[in-house]
Amino acid sequence: MHPDHTAPTSTQPPAPSRGGRRLRNIVVTLALGATMFAVGAVMLTPGGNTAPRAVGRGQPDEAPRGSIEALQARVARLPKDPGGWAALGMAYVQQARSTADPATYDRAEKALQTSLSVQGEGNTDAETAMGALAAARHDFPAALRWARKATTSGPYSSSAYGVLADAHTQLGHYDEADEAVQKMTDLRPDAASLARASYAFELKGNTSQARALMQGSLAAAATPADKAFAHSVLAGLDLQDANPREALARTQTALRTAPSDSALLETRARAYLALGDTSKAVADYRAAIAIAPLPHYLLGLGELEQALGHRERAVENYDLLRAQDRIREAAEEPADTDAILFEADHGNPRHAVTLAEETLRNRPFVAVHDAYAWALHRAGRDAEALVQADKALAQGTRSALFRFHRGVIHHALGDPEAARRDLTGALREPGFHPLHTDAAHELLQRIDTTP
Repeated sequence: MHPDHTAPTSTQPPAPSRGGRRLRNIVVTLALGATMFAVGAVMLTPGGNTAPRAVGRGQPDEAPRGSIEALQARVARLPKDPGGWAALGMAYVQQARSTADPATYDRAEKALQTSLSVQGEGNTDAETAMGALAAARHDFPAALRWARKATTSGPYSSSAYGVLADAHTQLGHYDEADEAVQKMTDLRPDAASLARASYAFELKGNTSQARALMQGSLAAAATPADKAFAHSVLAGLDLQDANPREALARTQTALRTAPSDSALLETRARAYLALGDTSKAVADYRAAIAIAPLPHYLLGLGELEQALGHRERAVENYDLLRAQDRIREAAEEPADTDAILFEADHGNPRHAVTLAEETLRNRPFVAVHDAYAWALHRAGRDAEALVQADKALAQGTRSALFRFHRGVIHHALGDPEAARRDLTGALREPGFHPLHTDAAHELLQRIDTTP
């Protein structure tokens, strides 16, 4: 589905993924200077319910407000201010997330290293921001190390626990992630912590509880960006619950106040796709890409254009994806699930397997297990693929794409009944994928008509 602290104080959890939209990119969006909310935290109970819990304010995590330009002016005026450099570094992480400009991560690292050179010990702001930067680069072991340093030096920093939760989640440490989210909400039950609590339930397939918590995050949202994020996630949950009209209505309302929010545009594109309005879906994908050419936008539009028979337009998006992947390879960063799935479906499946194995070593997350499963299937290794597909769904995650992938794998292994169950489950979400929705219908029909 969505981390914060003293300089950077509130952050959104992992961004949405193709197979359950918040499962893909852990990169964090950070709001500077969030204030405390005098509300009860959410306790994540073993039974999957929530219970109110009284919360003390702990240590306030106040941070300087301002644009990157203002923060640059501040560090120019106060070059020995570790908090100013940390705030600037975190702002660069946020900018890189929204612009898809990897060079901005280098500027973030330089600012944060400067902060740490000024104050090497007890610099919770910079440690938290370094964790967020590592997560944005998909180096989750490093994100975990920095988050642990930050929670040690700043035990009252909710944002540090947010980064800790994100790292544990993507490393497949789901119980530890729940504990970190619980601590985060105890310290600061604000939009960021409630969004993470929502994500914890979404990963387990409890979309009703995820929705309730995300509604709480929306109510607590202090910035337009946080409000737009919450609306986008809630619309994504509407799509999972087979309610594309509600998703469309929500995104249209939210876009009136945030017309240039790329995530809202991409979510509305998926709502239009689910409703069969492909021309409006294409228009929204293009608008989102014009704002931020993120890989899952490019892949979504490319596959939609391909499904519509617009091969040349599809290739344009695929070429941009390949160019982005060359930059990733040059930086020696692990592949994300988009790159793995793209290579499996539109490139070399054997290479997709290699990419997935490299990524899985440092990110044994459900979405990576799913991408690995699909790559293995496309490479003709279905017995191994089923093991990974089962791991992808072991938490109970409701993902039409995961179910489709496993259904196809079951069919390839000669188990039509298991295939029927998964394909039927996938098709409960209308228009879940530009290409695979039709493929699921066709395969299900073949199963039902085969003696």
